[in-house]
Amino acid sequence: MFHVKQSEKTSPTEAFGIDTPLAREIADLSVRRRQLEGVELQFSGQTRVLTVSNQKGGVGKTTSAVNIASALASFGAKVLVIDLDPQGNASTALGVPHNAETQSIYDVLIDDVPLADVVQQSPESENLLCAPSTIHLAGAEIELVSQVAREHRLRRAVDQYLADHVVDFVIIDCPPSLGLLTINAFTAASEVFIPIQCEYYALEGLSQLLGSIQMIQKHLNPDLHLSTILLTMYDGRTRLAQQVADEVRNHFPGQVLNAVIPRSVRVSEAPSFGQTVIAYDGSSAGAIAYREAAVEIASQKTQSKEK
Repeated sequence: MFHVKQSEKTSPTEAFGIDTPLAREIADLSVRRRQLEGVELQFSGQTRVLTVSNQKGGVGKTTSAVNIASALASFGAKVLVIDLDPQGNASTALGVPHNAETQSIYDVLIDDVPLADVVQQSPESENLLCAPSTIHLAGAEIELVSQVAREHRLRRAVDQYLADHVVDFVIIDCPPSLGLLTINAFTAASEVFIPIQCEYYALEGLSQLLGSIQMIQKHLNPDLHLSTILLTMYDGRTRLAQQVADEVRNHFPGQVLNAVIPRSVRVSEAPSFGQTVIAYDGSSAGAIAYREAAVEIASQKTQSKEK
């Protein structure tokens, strides 16, 4: 029988694989989780309206919208998500019915139905509300063309709702295009929240989106400004992801959040259960990252009109 003598230079922790990248990642998540448990946020009562937009698809736009909303609600904020994407993915993730017979944001835009009549509470939290999208919204781009004040219809509906309801955040999830639905969202909001995938093409999409924001500022909504950029699908093992993150931070030092959303299986799985990752697996790396991002967003100073 042979006996293998353990090297005297190897510590017990190293021998049993405790000091490994996985172990360090788990330890880091534990520290961040404990820090979040001690966070208490105060909300002023002044409603912030953010439109989550990116003309490039597949960057985590809807995922970020619903998870930031859920994270804010978990800290005690009252949050309304307006699903302005005909695909209705935000409604699905929040567990809100949005079949063809459901009253939706389409009825608000086309038939002047009060926003309060279509808003539903998410089963995830009493602080989380959703104005759902339905398949009818796919034709709204064409129907809005003939409507009076077509670019301001969502803004009027939101203003009317906020006059009667106390909400800390309104988060509008846009389709990945610059049509009348997205223009309505830009006109209704004061802040633009852009999720950016850490890949090269994301930078090209960002420049196009900034041009669209400037056009809206000039012609429709001078109060609109870019307040938040969130880096998503980040893989720290690749040099490209680090380069994209560095470049975005260099160009927008005041808008890019410190929190970065990693690639996460849990984040991808959650919508299939009609949940956000906050409710699906609140201890996962994705959930912790979104909660950290929510804390940063809640702590932002709202930009004055002069700025």
